[in-house]
Amino acid sequence: MVEARIVLIRHGETEWNRAGRIQGYHADSPLTQAGREQVRALAGRLTREGIDAVYSSDAGRTRETAEPIAAATRLPVVFDKALRERNYGAFEGYSFTEIETAFAAEYATFRTRDPHYVPPDGESAAQFRDRILAALGAIAGRSNGRRVAVVTHGGVLGVIYRRAMNIPLEEKRSYVLANASLNCFRFADGRWLLDAWADTAHLSAESLDEL
Repeated sequence: MVEARIVLIRHGETEWNRAGRIQGYHADSPLTQAGREQVRALAGRLTREGIDAVYSSDAGRTRETAEPIAAATRLPVVFDKALRERNYGAFEGYSFTEIETAFAAEYATFRTRDPHYVPPDGESAAQFRDRILAALGAIAGRSNGRRVAVVTHGGVLGVIYRRAMNIPLEEKRSYVLANASLNCFRFADGRWLLDAWADTAHLSAESLDEL
C-alpha cells in the first residue's frame, strides 16, 4: 500500500504563547527570539532528514516558521488558509482568565467541551475538526509515496492526534502540543497512523505546551 508521510509541525514560540493568550484563526503575534531560534534548528533538522514538499497555514506565525524551512530545503511553500488554527471568535487575543471575566456565560459553556458549541463569532470544535481533516486529507491524497512537512498550529495537531488515537473531542487533552515539534503520521486507505509525537530532539531548550 502506498502511503503519504506527513510531518506536522507546530509553529515556533510566539509572544502570545509566552503570555498565555489565545491566537486562533484571526489573531496573531510574532515569534519570540526563542521561537526564531527554534525555527532555525527545525530547518536544519528537516534539511538533514529530507522532505519533498512544504505546506503551511497562511497565518503570520506559521509563515515565520515555514519560510526559513523553505529557504533551507530549497522548496516552495504552499500556503493554505484551511490549515489555520480554530476560529475562537471573540475569545481571541484574551487569556483564559480574561475570557472567564469578560464572557462569563459563554466561557462556562465552552468549558463543558461540547463539540458543537460555537464561541461568539467563532467555530465549534466539530466544525474545526471537519475543516482540518478535509484540508490534510487533500494534502495526503496528493502526496502518496512522499514525505511532506505541514507547518500549522497546536489545535490542528490535536485534531489529527485524536483521529489517529480514536480520542473523542469531548475528552480532556492529555497530550502535549510543543512549539516547533515534529509530529509524524502516515496516511493510508483513509486512516491516520501515528509514528512519532512531540519530537523536539533538535531543540536546545524545553518547548512550551500551550494553545
